[in-house]
Amino acid sequence: MLYFIYDNTFEGLLTCVFEAFNRREFPQDIVRKDILPPLFTDSFRVISDEAKSERVLNVLRKKISPSALRMLFVDFLSEMDGVEIVLFRYIRKAVTAEKSIEMNFADADVLELSKIYRKVVREEERVRQFVRFQKTADNIFFAVIEPVYNVLPLSANFFKTRYADQQWIVYDIKRKYGLFYDLNTVETVSFDSLDISRITGSINPGKLDESELAFRNLWKDYLKAITIRERTNLKLQRQYMPVRFWKYLTEKN
Repeated sequence: MLYFIYDNTFEGLLTCVFEAFNRREFPQDIVRKDILPPLFTDSFRVISDEAKSERVLNVLRKKISPSALRMLFVDFLSEMDGVEIVLFRYIRKAVTAEKSIEMNFADADVLELSKIYRKVVREEERVRQFVRFQKTADNIFFAVIEPVYNVLPLSANFFKTRYADQQWIVYDIKRKYGLFYDLNTVETVSFDSLDISRITGSINPGKLDESELAFRNLWKDYLKAITIRERTNLKLQRQYMPVRFWKYLTEKN
């Protein structure tokens, strides 16, 4: 059995496709660089190559629609175990088929990728709905997220448009990187350490803008005033907002 080892990037995965066709050797599985393939198996380490991945993309653009091509990238961001080989099989079929396969849900790989796509898109919607910003002393609005899937790249344009008049950082503490908007462009950032509570996602009060704490208290007082305790329905709250998001909400802390 042949295993391809790649560098955990979408470009690297597309390079795997190129190498498979070029070598005329198709892998049994594709694993990330931090995962060792099983013993007594052949393996080939794939080096990401922008030119090779672009050639695969050019072929795909002729074989499937832009929405189907986007689906491949979204599914890749799921980071699910085994998603790479499913994507590989889909791409191989798409490239060799006489007509588009994207609506052939009788195919197990097409159906599986459509299911994964819905899960990732739903998670990205939740991040947009439930993100909470904290104003820091240096006038940057900082938000912590910890999504199930790596959806931050899908949210960049939304945050840039929605919060165009302020500097902000949305930081994925699970994957240890974030997006920073400086009023002009969005860039990827990472920090060696963050003075943030892993329990609540709150920044150290000493690093917050003075108005932040005041607004938090006002928000809590407002919600306390309008809440009718006799009508509190925790089951319904969990239905509309998963509990894992509660720790980032001012009104829940």
